[in-house]
Amino acid sequence: MSNFPAQLEDSARRQISIWLLLCCAMIFAMVILGGATRLTGSGLSMVEWDPLFGVLPPLDQQAWEDVFTKYQASPEYRKINVGMDMDGFKSIYWYEYSHRLLGRSIGTVFLLPFLYFFARRMLTPRLVPRLAVAFVLGGLQGLLGWYMVKSGLVDQPHVSQYRLTAHLSLALLIYAYLLWLLFDLLFPPPQTLDPSTGSTKKAVPYLLALVATTIVSGGFVAGLKAGLAYNTFPKMGDQWLPPAGWMLQPGWRNLFENIATVQFDHRLLAMLTFLSIVVFWNYARTRALSHSARTGVHLLLLTAVAQVSLGISTLLLHVPVALAVTHQAGALALLSVVLFVYHRLRNT
Repeated sequence: MSNFPAQLEDSARRQISIWLLLCCAMIFAMVILGGATRLTGSGLSMVEWDPLFGVLPPLDQQAWEDVFTKYQASPEYRKINVGMDMDGFKSIYWYEYSHRLLGRSIGTVFLLPFLYFFARRMLTPRLVPRLAVAFVLGGLQGLLGWYMVKSGLVDQPHVSQYRLTAHLSLALLIYAYLLWLLFDLLFPPPQTLDPSTGSTKKAVPYLLALVATTIVSGGFVAGLKAGLAYNTFPKMGDQWLPPAGWMLQPGWRNLFENIATVQFDHRLLAMLTFLSIVVFWNYARTRALSHSARTGVHLLLLTAVAQVSLGISTLLLHVPVALAVTHQAGALALLSVVLFVYHRLRNT
């Protein structure tokens, strides 16, 4: 951050860091609320999208009747929720409304401070385009969210697992991108790098890729509601391998459309991620690391243990909403910690 004017450097760094931390926290909450919306079957309750003027919810009985009438014409009502009364509709409507409202709020919380910092010349020339990229990605995320919802408003009342996973993946990308910028502000790189951490830091990108892939595979589990099948562990029912795991043709479809195979893939990736983190921790703890990097390595192991425990519990208890949402929060926490470890090792 040496491009800051000297008189603004410390205060600007602090203000921008707080702003980015708030944005990351809101995106974290957005992903969790999105998970709850999916788990409660609320994602198709709003059949229209008005990105500019659709901020206010129904404010009187007639407005509620209007939106409920539109929902009653949707495939979800006609094929799944036929007979639902107004109270039942409101219970699912508020989840989706809150999810969309939070998305709009994130855009506002990001854009207005960005314009303020830019006008005050508190941003470095290097940081401005990076933040602009984040804003563009956020706009694309809104469009992708509606594209996902539209897939469940045509014939079948189920959103495409491909679109849902793409929506989740872009949210993770934006979150990780902003979090990395925040780490850059909080932990400027030293003048010299420690060559003794070379072998340790080389392993972390692979861990990061493995964590991200496991989370993305969870999107397909959520999209197909695959967590509701084979609620046993470590076997899937009486078998180690997914029953009829290769029944779809062409074969690649099983990885993304076969409920048994999708659940098996997520299990396999989760256990591979956990074992890889254990091995990494066992190696890294014997290396000469900075205090922050060592703390991150220990926190990585603790988060992985908690996440695996949450995942298994969620499966065995038939995916209760509260536990499943906590498991999703654990996935984001794990991603955050592995990003922190990567940043600290990369810049030491």
